[in-house]
Amino acid sequence: MNPVTEAELQAWVDGRLAPARCADVDNYLEHHPQEAERLHAYRRQNVALRALYGPVLDETIPRGMLRPRGWDRWGWPARRYAAGLALMFGGAALGWVAHDNLAQDAAVVAQTRASGGPGLAYRAALAHSVYSPEVRHPVEVGADQEAHLVAWLSKRLGTQLRPPRLTPLGYELVGGRLLPGDSGPVAQFMYADATGQRLTLYVSSGQHGGKDTGFRYAQEGQVRVFYWIDGSYGYALSGVLDKTELTRVANAVHEQL
Repeated sequence: MNPVTEAELQAWVDGRLAPARCADVDNYLEHHPQEAERLHAYRRQNVALRALYGPVLDETIPRGMLRPRGWDRWGWPARRYAAGLALMFGGAALGWVAHDNLAQDAAVVAQTRASGGPGLAYRAALAHSVYSPEVRHPVEVGADQEAHLVAWLSKRLGTQLRPPRLTPLGYELVGGRLLPGDSGPVAQFMYADATGQRLTLYVSSGQHGGKDTGFRYAQEGQVRVFYWIDGSYGYALSGVLDKTELTRVANAVHEQL
């Protein structure tokens, strides 16, 4: 058997591996569990990225961006070179402006991160997209060990966590896991209804300078998110379901927290 190459492993991740080599790669991964875990992590990232940005790829290209018909064979190159020159000189001018405003822009970015903002919703949606499709390992600690799960995550985040009870709304706790955040550890609790529809509650620590906020809504691809800041903690409820249903659950979560 020919050695399995990194290029073939990446092709396997993307679903582009030649059928004749699939059995060889599967056999290789069976005997190299660390490599198998690495590649499955890549696949989960692919799933998450498709869930977040797939709808953008399906959008119609604006008419103004399409090349008009009737251009002669020389018209397009000439305009292309002219546009290149314009971009070159324009870029030089913009560089001076950007140089003056760089410090101000950095301060704005830092302030946005410190106050939570849309970044919280994005990270929560991404975590939901990565872990909610998992069949065998959707959580690190299952609901059958809830006391241990809550004690562990509470210790790591530095506050007493209380997973909301959503049984009256049709959602049971599946379990949870610890995740890394921008400025500290993050807890993720996962719920599921009788049909297998999953919701995740993302609890982020380290929201320095964050102010109490009401509900805010965001959508990343197919994932809808309600999020809010409470002191130094950020909360985000994510799911691939209609906004009305997510609002109903988010209200219950907010009341209990």
